[in-house]
Amino acid sequence: MKRHLVTTAIFVLLVSACASAVPTPQADSPAIPLEDCVLTTPGFRTQVEAQCGTLSVFEDPDAQAGRQIALYIAVLPAVSRNAEADPLFLLAGGPGQAATETYVSLEPAFRQINRDRDIVLVDQRGTGQSHPLRCELPEELSLDFEADLDQPLRECLNELDADPRLYTTTIAMQDLDQVRQALGYEQINIYGVSYGTRAALVYLRLYPDRVRALILDGVAPPQLTLGPAVATDAQNALDQILERCAVDDMCSTSFPDLDGHVQNILSALEVAPRPVRLNHPVTGEPVELEFSREMFATVLRFHSYSPETAALLPLLIHTAATRQDYSLLASQFLMLAGSFSESLADGMSYSVQCAEDVPFFEREVIQQANQNTYLGNLVTDGLLEVCETWPRGEIPPDFKQPVASEVPVLLLSGEFDPITPPAYAELAAETLPNSLHLIIPGQGHNVILRGCVPKIATAFIQSGSIQGLETSCLQTIQPFPFFITFSGPQP
Repeated sequence: MKRHLVTTAIFVLLVSACASAVPTPQADSPAIPLEDCVLTTPGFRTQVEAQCGTLSVFEDPDAQAGRQIALYIAVLPAVSRNAEADPLFLLAGGPGQAATETYVSLEPAFRQINRDRDIVLVDQRGTGQSHPLRCELPEELSLDFEADLDQPLRECLNELDADPRLYTTTIAMQDLDQVRQALGYEQINIYGVSYGTRAALVYLRLYPDRVRALILDGVAPPQLTLGPAVATDAQNALDQILERCAVDDMCSTSFPDLDGHVQNILSALEVAPRPVRLNHPVTGEPVELEFSREMFATVLRFHSYSPETAALLPLLIHTAATRQDYSLLASQFLMLAGSFSESLADGMSYSVQCAEDVPFFEREVIQQANQNTYLGNLVTDGLLEVCETWPRGEIPPDFKQPVASEVPVLLLSGEFDPITPPAYAELAAETLPNSLHLIIPGQGHNVILRGCVPKIATAFIQSGSIQGLETSCLQTIQPFPFFITFSGPQP
């Protein structure tokens, strides 16, 4: 579905504490009752023990009246008996992902930090178990990129027990500070990934004295309007993947003229979609679908996010082009569709994008920039169409202004990130003079788990300073080798 697969997750990442203890805030006891719980996430067998609770807040913080919503909170208490007083809060991506689910896939990166500090996870309002905004659209629309979603979206809005205008980043960060206060923390550290980097910077602007240090992974600063450059950034990332294959002897020999194959597939599917029969990669049930240009573009885009899926692209492209067999690409598309529907609260995503990004689109400029890209206007047109129906919230007058701060900030970028390329972190750094920008070689979106990055992040949080960090180890990180066959990369 165009508006779900393409407009949702513009920023998305494709992500053992002692649970019997209580957190170690500065107050005598937390104002939020916490009980033992287990965190899980779709697609992962890993389970994480934590302490969970809820905090009720007004949906409309200005009115301080009316509907209240329960924010779902998980705390992983520090292992050490002499824990530091400042925890690490994690802000998830999407927009629309839940922090309590995102952490499960990222947990190995934070184990050392969790030895000395509590980890605090708050499902942002509208996500996870914090009054989620989800639109259960008809199943037949899931594969139809041309479907008119106005009526289904209106039906969804009528069914929601929520005012979608009140699920913006600024209001959510006000919620976050209420959680901080309720748990008794004086200062906090924040790790934000993808859209979570925008949220972290908004929190920093609102509560500058409450932030000790920030880690921003896949940086999307508030002054940047996400959407207009999605097609060109995605095209650049794909070009880099194809160029890397072209200079790799085994890849280039096995898959010659990949760029030509991509253009031929796009042109053929532009003329007419190709009928495909396959067994659904998740359910195993027989499926018949018309594999379209939009589906191919979706696979290209989201497989560019991580080095593991990017390593599959030459093989997938070559197989489709030389055998005229689109079943493998169709299978990848169906897996993407399933993963997004499980992990993202699409209504919350619309609330953020329709308030904070779409009002700043310049259609003619965007359309000109999107020429000669495989995505074209697919993302921006989809967003514009959705936001014609979805209610638009208000943002503060200074929302699009750069966030200026002397707080220590560690900026992390993947060299080949297709959605938040390193240039976006450089933009944020212009008003963050106490920042250090690290570009991780050969990597895509969300790099906290790569190589020695967890070690660097731990040292940064321990010291609260960008000075003296040992970063030479980053040069040993390599991109994932290309799949020459479906058995895996060659040794």
